[in-house]
Amino acid sequence: MAGFEYVFPSIRGVQAGREYYISMCPMRLIPRIFLFDEEELKPELRAQRSLNKQRIPEMSRYLLNNPKGYTFSALTASVDGKVKFESLGQADDDRNVGHLHIPMTARFVINDGQHRRAAIEAALQENPDLGDETISVVFFLDVGLKRCQQMFADLNRFAVRPTTSLGLLYDHRDLDAQIAKSVVEQVPVFNGLTETERSTISNRSIKLFTLSGICNATHALLQDVGCETSEAKIALSVEFWMEVAKHIADWGLARERKVTAADLRQDYIHSHTLALAGLARAGNTLLRQHAKDWKSRLKKLSTLDWSRSNTQQWEGRAMNAGRLSKRNVNVTLTGNFIKEHLGLVLTADEQQLETQFKRTRHGRPKNR
Repeated sequence: MAGFEYVFPSIRGVQAGREYYISMCPMRLIPRIFLFDEEELKPELRAQRSLNKQRIPEMSRYLLNNPKGYTFSALTASVDGKVKFESLGQADDDRNVGHLHIPMTARFVINDGQHRRAAIEAALQENPDLGDETISVVFFLDVGLKRCQQMFADLNRFAVRPTTSLGLLYDHRDLDAQIAKSVVEQVPVFNGLTETERSTISNRSIKLFTLSGICNATHALLQDVGCETSEAKIALSVEFWMEVAKHIADWGLARERKVTAADLRQDYIHSHTLALAGLARAGNTLLRQHAKDWKSRLKKLSTLDWSRSNTQQWEGRAMNAGRLSKRNVNVTLTGNFIKEHLGLVLTADEQQLETQFKRTRHGRPKNR
């Protein structure tokens, strides 16, 4: 086998005084030549994190469902073997372009991209035609376990996952993202007051809402409502949030710059993601159980006291020790209060939590 080898068209580069190579590799070869460290090894004996198998189906479906629009970034691998690079020529333009020869006896270890590799393998089982496509691979010459571990640490040192809001903003496939962006565009109080890059709002920001908060709330709003098309879901969502805005006057004042967003966030519950989630829970019940008169029932929102200073009403429900909380229990309790204010009946689970809440002085349900 010593005489057999892989030959990759490659570009040669130098980092930290060491040569490395960038190649295009057919996807069918990825599962065959790139290996993982054995999972049973201790972390200190591996060169990368262990494989999270729960991530693979989702990544594989992404490949299979978007054959004309997927994007996978490069794999990074170390090669333990005697490689040879043959350049096209000695001219400046040719010296670093050529073919990388790697013996078939060499060992490949992925430093970055093991989940992409596993997803490719799973996708190929369902669609072998993907094997004709290519993925870029960055080859480093292996210099031992410690160097591989350091490479993994360095490759991930500055990796920052985009915020949820920014991910939604740039996602043109996900239906929830499409609906949320349409809602922000078409609902006047959301348009111009929504933070689309960050999932939190700074104290000095002129924004009142986040795209991620609107997306999550609208998703909850539409659960089991029965809209069959994306257009219908968008239309109903826009209609609902516009109707809500009519009965929360402060939102309109913020849009007109008559009050500052910072002051509203400081003084009122309604200017936080928690309130959107609670309103969505109440709205979902309205849309499912009162399809003909849900708008008229929302009018009672105008008489709801959203002030954070009303601790008797909100402490333990929307706030814990004076601080707003987005825990599921607080979202549910906030939604309960809005539903009861609108004259809606709580579900059995909601009623159980509400009963526990009312039994305790500070609003902390027992055994939770």
